[in-house]
Amino acid sequence: EGLVIENAGLTEWPVPMLGRFDPGFLAVPQEVIQLTARVNQKYFVCHDKAGKLANAFVCTANIDAHDNGAAIVAGNEKVLAARLSDAKFFWEQDLKVALDDQAKKLAQITFHEKLGSVADKVDRVANLARWLVEEGIVKGASADDAERAARLCKADLVTGMVGEFPELQGIMGGYYARAQGESDAVADAIRDHYKPVGQGDDVPTAPVTVAVSLADKLDTLAQFFAAGMPPTGSKDPFALRRAAIGFLSLLLQNDLRCSLKGMLVATGAGASFAILEEFLIDRLKVQQREAGVRHDLIDAVFSLGGEDDLVRLLARVKALQAYISTVEGANLLAAYKRAANILKGSDPVLPALDTARDALMADPADIALLSALDIAEPQAKKALEAEQFEDAMAALATLRAPIDRFFEEVMVNDEDAAKRAFRLGLLARFRDAVTQVADFSKIEG
Repeated sequence: EGLVIENAGLTEWPVPMLGRFDPGFLAVPQEVIQLTARVNQKYFVCHDKAGKLANAFVCTANIDAHDNGAAIVAGNEKVLAARLSDAKFFWEQDLKVALDDQAKKLAQITFHEKLGSVADKVDRVANLARWLVEEGIVKGASADDAERAARLCKADLVTGMVGEFPELQGIMGGYYARAQGESDAVADAIRDHYKPVGQGDDVPTAPVTVAVSLADKLDTLAQFFAAGMPPTGSKDPFALRRAAIGFLSLLLQNDLRCSLKGMLVATGAGASFAILEEFLIDRLKVQQREAGVRHDLIDAVFSLGGEDDLVRLLARVKALQAYISTVEGANLLAAYKRAANILKGSDPVLPALDTARDALMADPADIALLSALDIAEPQAKKALEAEQFEDAMAALATLRAPIDRFFEEVMVNDEDAAKRAFRLGLLARFRDAVTQVADFSKIEG
C-alpha cells in the first residue's frame, strides 16, 4: 500500500506497465528481489498463480506513451537487470564463505562500547539459549541446536548482501545456513530470531527459534540495564521497550513456565535485577492493557509476592478480572474494602468457635460467616495450588452471602469486648482468605 501511495505521489499521470527479467535471477532469494525492486526502483513484484515469485514486475510511467510503453519498459528492464546482477553477485560470493568463518569477523564489530563486540554478545546468547533448553524452560528443542543457531545468528551481519540490504539481516543468515547444510531447525532459528520486532509481528513458536529469540532479547535487556542505560522518558535509543514486549510475547504465547527472577539471575543482571524486573512488569501492564486486561489487577496479584511465573500470573489475573466484573465479585470487593477499613491499625486473632458459641453466645450471622470461611479457605488454597484459578474464585464467591449478612445483622464494635474481638477476628480471617487470591486493596473501584 505504501508503494502504491509513493508511486502515485511521484507521477502526475501514473501509467502502470509490465516488465520482465531473466528467470535465472529467481535463484536469488525472493526477499532480495523484492527489496531490490521496491527500494531501489519503486517497482512492484509479481507472483504466479501458485503464489511463487514470477520473473515480472510493474513499473509506473508518468505518460501514456505512443508505443504502448515499449521503450519505457525496455529501459526499466535494463536498470533492474543491473540491480539484480549485483544482488546475484553478493549471493554467490556470500555462499562461498562458511557462516562459521563469517561469525569470526564479529569480534571486529562493536555491539556497544560498554558491552563489547557482537562476538561477545553472541557468546552470551549461545550460553543463555542452551541454558533455557537444559533448564526445561523451552521444551522440545535440542540444546545443541539452540547453541548452534545462536552462534551463527549474527554471522550474516558481515555478508555483502546484508551490507547492501540491512533489512535482510536474519533472513539471509537463514538462507546461507540452509544452503551450507545446517538443519532446518537451526536455519529457521537464524532467520526468525529477531521476531517479534513490533506489535502485530508473528511470534515464533518453533522451540529452537524460541530459545534463541528469547536469549537474544533477554541478553540485550540485561546488559543495557546492568550498564546503567535503561530507557528514560520518551528516549529509548536501544529499543529496549520493544525488546521487552518481544520477550514477554515469546513467554506468554508459548506458555513458557519459568521464574522471571531465575531468568534474570541467569543473565548476570547483577544490581540492576530489581529495576529490570519492575520495567518488565510495567511493559506487561502496557501490553495487557491493549488486550483488555486491567493493570490494577496485575498489581493485585503481583504485589502478593512469590508470583513471578508470568504465564501463571496472567491466568490468575484473567480469572480475577472475570470474577470482579460480575455483580457478585463487585460486592465481595466492596465487602473486602469495608472489612479492611474497619481493621486498619489492628491485628486481631479469631477465638475458637466453641468459645464464641458457649462463652460469647455469638450471633447466628457470626457462626454463618465462620462456617463459610472454614469451607472456602481450604477450597481456595487447594485450587490455587492446582492452578485452578476459576475454582479459587468460585470458593471466594461462597463468602459473599454470609459477609453481607454479617454486616447487616451484627455490630462489629460491640460494647462487649469479647464479642468485639471475636468479630474483628472474623473480619481479619475474611480479609486474609480473600488476600490469598489477590491483594484486593490494589483493585480500583
